[in-house]
Amino acid sequence: MSGRADSPGPLAGAGKIQDSPRRIVHIDMDAFYASVEQRDNPDLRGKPVAVGGSAARGVVAAASYEARAFGVRSAMPSLRAARLCPDLVFVRPRFDIYRAVSQQIRAIFADYTPLVEPLSLDEAYLDLTDHLSGRTATAIAQEIRARIQAVTGLTASAGVSYNKFLAKLASDQNKPDGLCVITPERGPDFVLTLPVGKFHGIGPATASRMQAMGIHTGADLRAQSLDFLTRRFGRAGHYYWNISRGIDHRRVSPDRIRKSIGAENTYPADLMTLDQVLDALIPLAAKVWTAATRHRIRGRTVTLKVKFADFQQITRARTLPQPVASETQLLALARDLAATVLPDPRGARLLGITLSHFDSDDGPAAQLDLFGDPA
Repeated sequence: MSGRADSPGPLAGAGKIQDSPRRIVHIDMDAFYASVEQRDNPDLRGKPVAVGGSAARGVVAAASYEARAFGVRSAMPSLRAARLCPDLVFVRPRFDIYRAVSQQIRAIFADYTPLVEPLSLDEAYLDLTDHLSGRTATAIAQEIRARIQAVTGLTASAGVSYNKFLAKLASDQNKPDGLCVITPERGPDFVLTLPVGKFHGIGPATASRMQAMGIHTGADLRAQSLDFLTRRFGRAGHYYWNISRGIDHRRVSPDRIRKSIGAENTYPADLMTLDQVLDALIPLAAKVWTAATRHRIRGRTVTLKVKFADFQQITRARTLPQPVASETQLLALARDLAATVLPDPRGARLLGITLSHFDSDDGPAAQLDLFGDPA
């Protein structure tokens, strides 16, 4: 495996941030849905591919790197994507296949640590601190990437650092098929030149608010007082204060206790038609159902969240007498709720699906809150 690497030395030694740094790895598959389609259909290899939607309607769920070269991105209206890349090939998503591949990848993770926190089908945090077996976290991350490619035929990028925030930032540095290590010595300065919009946990709307305040980079964010940030951003202000200094105390938690399972996305272009909204709900429902299945929980309440272009936000919910039985039913319920409020002339800038009111398959359930965008 010949992925590019940045500072591939061991993550070891006492740092300024904490006396005994953790060893956190963030694994992120490269253009996952599109790469699976190119793997399974040789005719698509080397071509710009968009998973989801069509040239006439819908929303792009994922784009190959060939398509990204033209500016095509996930969550983009398909019509705009087709204008940017006239040769774009649209492929309908196959979430059953993506889930099966994801399970192969997670089985590999389980060979290295029980502390695995999936974020979606194609990315996860691993805490290797107490599971190094005499090796470095960097060496293990390289081995995991090699095994993923051998088993699935797909490439993954990895970030290695002493906390979750920096590990996720690192995994994005040398994509595709790359690895980056951010040591405790590098961490505090690594964030200084990054745009705040690149920070995990700062969504597009929050980034815009910050930029209006003159906060454009990590250095700008660090220059703000804790009091200023908490007054402007509430509880999230303390998190922003920490990450601007390379600090993140969150642990890798396979069984985070929460009240709901949710997935949402903020779109770079407002969704103006009902067809666009209905297509955009497909990957959200898939993420929620994957998490519910993994944690063996079922919920009876489905909630749709819509934020309009003017930032007004509404929710619509439906509670069933019995738990939602399938991903298809979850998607159908979300679509029914969407049809009660959309289309709207303002356009939808954010959509979210939440499953709650849990019944467990066997005993008390772990409840996971996924993919939240504070924007």
